[in-house]
Amino acid sequence: HFLLFIHSYLKTKLGCTKVMSSVSDAKDQTYELTAAHLEALSKIKTLIGPSGYITETDVMQPHVVDWRGIYKGRTELVVYPKTTQEVADIVKICAQGVMPIVPQGGNTSMCGGSVPLENSPSIVLCLSRMNRIRDFDKNNYTMTVEAGCILQKLQQTASESDRYFPLSLAAEGSCMIGGNLATNAGGTNVLRYGNARELVLGVEVVLPDGQILEGLHALRKDNTGYDLKHLFLGSEGTLGIITAAVLKLFPKPRGIYAAYCAVSSVSAAIELLNRARTESGDCVETFELISRLVMDLVLKHIPNSQDPLGQRYQHYVLLELVSTTEDNHELYNRFESILSKAMEDGLILDAALAQSEDQRQAFWSLRENATESQKIEGASIKHDISVPISSIPSFYEAAWDAVLEVEPEARLIAFGHAGDGNLHFNVAEPETGKTEDFINNWDRINEAVHSTVHKYGGSISAEHGIGQLKREELVHYKTETALQVMQKIKTALDPNSIMNPGKVI
Repeated sequence: HFLLFIHSYLKTKLGCTKVMSSVSDAKDQTYELTAAHLEALSKIKTLIGPSGYITETDVMQPHVVDWRGIYKGRTELVVYPKTTQEVADIVKICAQGVMPIVPQGGNTSMCGGSVPLENSPSIVLCLSRMNRIRDFDKNNYTMTVEAGCILQKLQQTASESDRYFPLSLAAEGSCMIGGNLATNAGGTNVLRYGNARELVLGVEVVLPDGQILEGLHALRKDNTGYDLKHLFLGSEGTLGIITAAVLKLFPKPRGIYAAYCAVSSVSAAIELLNRARTESGDCVETFELISRLVMDLVLKHIPNSQDPLGQRYQHYVLLELVSTTEDNHELYNRFESILSKAMEDGLILDAALAQSEDQRQAFWSLRENATESQKIEGASIKHDISVPISSIPSFYEAAWDAVLEVEPEARLIAFGHAGDGNLHFNVAEPETGKTEDFINNWDRINEAVHSTVHKYGGSISAEHGIGQLKREELVHYKTETALQVMQKIKTALDPNSIMNPGKVI
């Protein structure tokens, strides 16, 4: 019932007619397939062969419903190319028939960016079969990989060769690197290594007319004109299809030390971050802020979860230091000293320092199950925002005050990558009250949070992208000039708007 209501609400209030419930009357909404569309579908089937596509409605379901269950679309065909040339040939056919294409990897988008629209003909081009590691250059600290590689596999491959690929996020066991790059994924290690964009040296892209942009350069310095790869990193498949990339690798960490700390305030957390970076020689890899309600929900809904500390506190930090040298003892001692001094100064109220990898993973379980536990708890309005790190404490207070003016009984589920300024500032429905009344305040709560983000010079999408979810809001927070430039780029590369239509702009 909640999904039915939220879909109805989004369609009515946000003008988002593409949003459909998986149990709604999507079958009643039809579109016309032109002769050109039918010809394109026939050519694609002939090109790829029976083992390379599916058309059965029930089998295609996982490809047309987003991870959060908010968006449901329709597609005429899901196709699984094995090579870049096959992708190019399919795109050429679609370009000739003006058939929209939705590129898809693991379909873990949080904003509906990887599923087709409901009221427009399209094919889903799934890159899961393009999963080869084409090259591994240990001395150059690079690997060249195809878009369908699972992120976790790439992490493991690097580790087996004594190297480290630092992109890490909760969906790493199912998300694919092509989607990570198309959304410029963030994750837990941005503080030390940067977003996905900063981990890429070169890309191979199939353009909307079927041309292949061959840019798999493993160079750290190349000033021969425009750096074209940045057009496609973060474009969410609207400008072309990333089929392969050259990724940066790093020395494999020799020691990782984790502490779960109760901090006296959000301001204290930021001061702890500053000290940890300075006093460790900038060895901080992870700095995650977690509110008490997040802890409560994880303990309530996730079996075998345990509170590492003996009593309740309002704010927690998961802090990790990483060493790349064999002698880790010195960094461990320095970590203990940092925590001890912060406790003496009242920044830390209590702390547990992991004594084993199992204990470290237990700390991470509390953080990584934040999203799943709130999904079980009930309705929440999610905000993936970023502000300058120095502004986090004042933003946190101002944004929550603004939300409470709209819904005095709302609950704050705040957690995220405070070390890089990114918070998942989610608002949960009151413990008592009607879900419908809460969802009726969707617009006002969004405005309360996003207008505060804008006031502090932040972004309404830190790492999840725009997709369908934030497309209409983007026009309120991006300058007119910036939107015009984005549209000009889109029109120049994709004049018929066949690449992931209805997303971003």
